[in-house]
Amino acid sequence: MLPHDLLSIGELAERAGVSVKALRFWSDQGLLPEADRSGGGHRRYLPEALERLRLIRSLRALDVPLPEVLRALDGGHSLGAGHSLGAGQSLGGTQSLDAGADQQLADVVAERLEAVTAELTVLRWREAALRLVHESEPGRRAEVLRLVGALGPRPSTDTVVRYWRRLLPTGLSAGLASAVVDAAVPTLPEQPSPGQVLAFARLHELTGAVTDACVVDHRPVVPRPGVLYDGLREAYDLAAPVLDAGRGPVEGEALDCFVAAHARSRGRSDTPAFRRELGRELAHGEHPAMRRYWQLAGELTPQPTLGAAHDWLSSALSAQLAQRAARRRRGRSRRCRRRQRRGLTAAAAVPGPRSGAAPGARPLPGPGTDRAQPGDDPRPGGRACRLAP
Repeated sequence: MLPHDLLSIGELAERAGVSVKALRFWSDQGLLPEADRSGGGHRRYLPEALERLRLIRSLRALDVPLPEVLRALDGGHSLGAGHSLGAGQSLGGTQSLDAGADQQLADVVAERLEAVTAELTVLRWREAALRLVHESEPGRRAEVLRLVGALGPRPSTDTVVRYWRRLLPTGLSAGLASAVVDAAVPTLPEQPSPGQVLAFARLHELTGAVTDACVVDHRPVVPRPGVLYDGLREAYDLAAPVLDAGRGPVEGEALDCFVAAHARSRGRSDTPAFRRELGRELAHGEHPAMRRYWQLAGELTPQPTLGAAHDWLSSALSAQLAQRAARRRRGRSRRCRRRQRRGLTAAAAVPGPRSGAAPGARPLPGPGTDRAQPGDDPRPGGRACRLAP
């Protein structure tokens, strides 16, 4: 290419709508390689560099960091000194990128979008926290500020995750433990309300202040925890759609799976006696700290928590046991009434002595009395008639 076809740094900056200072900086960073130098040492650029420069300007306008801009450019658009762009590689508005270059650009933009989304989430949490403190009652404002300030600039569930890692019984596989933790730790909302900020602040305080002694106090103690937690996870998954639909506790597959998990973990069978035993255990309820945990976690997510599923299944078992007990009571009552009716019928069928009868006279035979009595006619086939003594 002839020297007069090259563009000076001022000409290229003017055509792209950027300052000479910015163009020189990007060129020094390797984003826009120069094609040549004039005799006086001035930079010269290929005409195709204009499209590359426009791409750099657009990405920087979206606050894409320089290393990521360079990565996007290297996806098929890098200009070496003295080299022009190949066919189909121009970044002008009327020409499209090749597949590789387009994918590289899409990846860079997606990463930046994710980063911006995270920054917006932090800002929304900060806004809700400030609103919470601002709207708090004067006597409680300092306490609320302390709770919210303990969350740090970027709210994180790390403290809650550590709490569950300490709480779960030993013997669980790594995969099952991770699944339980993922299900138990609530996902933070991207646009929280002031009330949700306060709920998470209290949840953060609750799980962060738990001592080892407290963990031991309300850690579940079961012979085979892996069997129990694996079965409970399945039972909770089965109960979730029913909870979402707003239905009350009912019998069904979820309850059967729930009871079977408890039974298998203890080496027992799912029998009516075991269900009554399990019902008595569950009637005592969870540890107060755990009840408080699920209450706060429920304020952070619209989805049913594991605690809500556990309560629903426990209530379903309690309702089933109550129904069975009522049926047993009704059955005993019916049997009692039948016995009473049979007794009354027998009493009515055997009346007492007739009025005016001689002392010692025998009563008339009642229905079903077919045995011959002393004085009866013993003739075969003859009609029995009572003879006077």
